[in-house]
Amino acid sequence: MHTEEHELVQGVGRSRRQTSKDIDEIIERILVDAHGEDEGMVAFSEWFRGNVRLPQDAFVAGQPISVRDLDYDGNVLRGLVATCVTENSEDHPIGLVDVVFPASSEASRYLAAYRKWLGLTAAPAPAAPSRRPRRHKVSPGDINLDALVDLVVLSVKETAARCRVPGTERIVTLRCQAWRLIPGTIVTVRPRKQWTYAGHPYLSDEIEGSRVDVETLDLVPLELRDEGSWDPSEEYWGEEGEPVPDWASAIVARGPRPQFEMEQVLPGQDPNDPDEDPITRSNDFKDGGDGDEASRILMEVLESDLRCLDAHAHLGNIVFEHRPQQAVTHYEIGKAIGQLSLGDDFDGVLPWGFIDNRPFLRCLHGYGLCRWRLGDLSKAEQLFEQMLWLNPSDNQEIRFILDEVNKGLSWDESTVP
Repeated sequence: MHTEEHELVQGVGRSRRQTSKDIDEIIERILVDAHGEDEGMVAFSEWFRGNVRLPQDAFVAGQPISVRDLDYDGNVLRGLVATCVTENSEDHPIGLVDVVFPASSEASRYLAAYRKWLGLTAAPAPAAPSRRPRRHKVSPGDINLDALVDLVVLSVKETAARCRVPGTERIVTLRCQAWRLIPGTIVTVRPRKQWTYAGHPYLSDEIEGSRVDVETLDLVPLELRDEGSWDPSEEYWGEEGEPVPDWASAIVARGPRPQFEMEQVLPGQDPNDPDEDPITRSNDFKDGGDGDEASRILMEVLESDLRCLDAHAHLGNIVFEHRPQQAVTHYEIGKAIGQLSLGDDFDGVLPWGFIDNRPFLRCLHGYGLCRWRLGDLSKAEQLFEQMLWLNPSDNQEIRFILDEVNKGLSWDESTVP
C-alpha cells in the first residue's frame, strides 16, 4: 500500500568534532615550554606517554597492529618512533607519522596535532581500498566470560553476527540466533564459550537484550559541508497571489537559513564507475526477488563502516512490508548516526537536491512511516514536521502524509498512495 522509494579530526558527537583551531590549541598546550625542534619532540613524546594508554590498537598501511611504546631517541629527522606489534607478535619500530589510530580516539587527536606541527596532512595517505578491511581480532583477555558483555553489532547472518567490542577495534563472531539482531545496535550477551577457528575468534552466548545507543558506537560524525544560504523567497509555494500553504507558513516566516550537504560514506564503491556501487547491486537483487543476497551485500557494507546511512535505509526497505518492527530499528540507527552530525540545536536545511543528503532523509522517511504504521502517531508527527524543516522543498511529499497523521488517521485508514 505504502512504498518508500573533516576538519582535521572528528570525535564522537557534535561537541567533540575537532577543528583546525582545536588542533592548534592542543599544539600550543603541548609546546608551552618547548623551544626548538628537539624540545618539541621531547614535549610530544612526554605528552603521548602521559595521555595515551598503551598498548593501543592502530593500523599501518591498512594492516592491524598494536602500538606498545612510543619513544624519541634524539634524531629530529626520524622523529617519534612507535614500537608496533604485528599479528605474528613481532616488534617493529615505525615512525609515528605512519601510524593511524582509530579516528575517535584521544591518540588520533594528538597524532593529528603532531603531524600538523611537522607540516604534514592530518593522516597518512590511505592504503589501496579493499571491500573488506582487515580488523583487529578479539584476544582471550578481551571478554570476561563470567559477566554480561556488550557488543556492537556490525553485520548479521542467520546464525552468526560479526561484532566489535565497544571502545576498541577488536572483532569477534557471535554464534547465536542472529537473525533478530540489527547492525548498529548494542547487544548484551551472557557468554558461554570462546574459541578460535582458522585464526578467527568466536563466541557463543545467550542474548539478554539489545538497544540503540549511538554514543557507544564510538563513530566519527559525518561531515556537514556548508553550501551557503537557503532562502524561502526563492522557492515555489504556489501560484502568485495565493497564500503560503499552512504547513509551510512557519518555515517561510523563519527566513533564510544555512544549508548543508551531509557526507555520504559508501564502502565498496568503484571510484572509476560512480554508477557501480553496492547499494545499486543490492537493489538489483531486491528487484529480482533475491532479498537474501540484497541484504548480504548491505551487511558487508556496514561491517566496513556503520556510517553508511543508505545501507541502513535499504535494509529497512527490504523488511518494511512484512516486518515493520524490525524495519523501524534499521531506520532508527541510520537516523541516530546522522543526528550525531546535527546535534540538538541544528537549525539548517538539508535539501534533497544535494544528493548526499538523501540517505539520511530516507532513514527519516522510513522511520516516520514505521512509527505511523505501528500506531505511534505522536512520534510520526514530530518526525515528519522535522523533515519539512530539514527539506522544505519536500521532494518526498511528507506534507501529504503529515496531513493524514494530523487528522488522526491510522496507517490502514490512509488514502496517501
